[in-house]
Amino acid sequence: MIATPFLKGWTGLGRAAALPIALLVLVGCGSADRMSPSDIPATTATPADSIATADTTLLPLDSLLPADSAPAVSTLTGMAPGIVFGTVQLPTSVINTVYTGTLVGGEIDPTNVLSYLAATRARGGRIVIKLCRGRDTFVKNADGTFSFTKWKALIDRYRTVGLGPYINDGTILGHFLIDEPHRTAKWGGKIIPQSTLEAMAKYSKQIWPGMTTFVRVAPSWLAGVSTTYTYLDAGWLQYESWMGNIGTKITTEVTAAKKKGLGLAVGLNVLDGGNGSSKIAGWTQGKYAMSATEVRTYGTALLNQSLSCGFFNWMHDTAYFGRTDIRTAMAELSTKATAHVKTSCRQ
Repeated sequence: MIATPFLKGWTGLGRAAALPIALLVLVGCGSADRMSPSDIPATTATPADSIATADTTLLPLDSLLPADSAPAVSTLTGMAPGIVFGTVQLPTSVINTVYTGTLVGGEIDPTNVLSYLAATRARGGRIVIKLCRGRDTFVKNADGTFSFTKWKALIDRYRTVGLGPYINDGTILGHFLIDEPHRTAKWGGKIIPQSTLEAMAKYSKQIWPGMTTFVRVAPSWLAGVSTTYTYLDAGWLQYESWMGNIGTKITTEVTAAKKKGLGLAVGLNVLDGGNGSSKIAGWTQGKYAMSATEVRTYGTALLNQSLSCGFFNWMHDTAYFGRTDIRTAMAELSTKATAHVKTSCRQ
């Protein structure tokens, strides 16, 4: 699944190369509560050779396009062409005609979420929000297992916040319920059952009927039980090279999603999911960031699927996304996302 990815509790990780992000989609807490693909420890050191590769030309991510390159709001919200092409924890100031969306969690809370949404709308962007705060520790029992009670209490904080206009105009692409429910190592040795995910989605829909519900786990896992998903709208595939052939993997997930009547968000774990060919050290020791060739190859396969309803990379890093080769590859994928058939995540 989105090893990352779209999509876990998004741990706090200090890294000099990473641009501090102040709020994001999904949840309310401090900037330390950052989203991550696999519970990267906060003490993880930045590899010394983190940008050692053939092309080391670095430019700020916001130099991808001129400052005035943000699309007009009328062309990039609910009526925007294609599907969103974004990056987890992308600052709203960097949303433009290449990066048209973001996904956030630990940076938002009920006091600042509306200003964050307004900034996203002003840039013509689309956003996925996580409302149960960033780190998984906020929704755990003492034994490390998932607490539905704590999760609901965090969601309830937003009941009286005016999210409706942003849901209606398409600025809010959806509600990111929880990350990696299948990982027993993350949840006190137990999974979060698929039936509980459906109950979480139902709880969200009772408050915001029009807001799409996502969970960051592959549809093949969601399809492994007889649960009927009435309220959960979409699963998520955040591809990493260890998952095997990209064509085989995406076909498997599309088949599973269709079987269960689910939408499918996709993306790449660009910072930790490479096969090593890039020689760019990843955020986690022993892992590698994806090369530009990998980004093109894997991303194209994901975007060739008509069911793909949104594309989010894990996650924003100024140095990596500022590389000229990566900038070019991302721009190419963004063009494909814009040309993609306009697909809803609610199937």
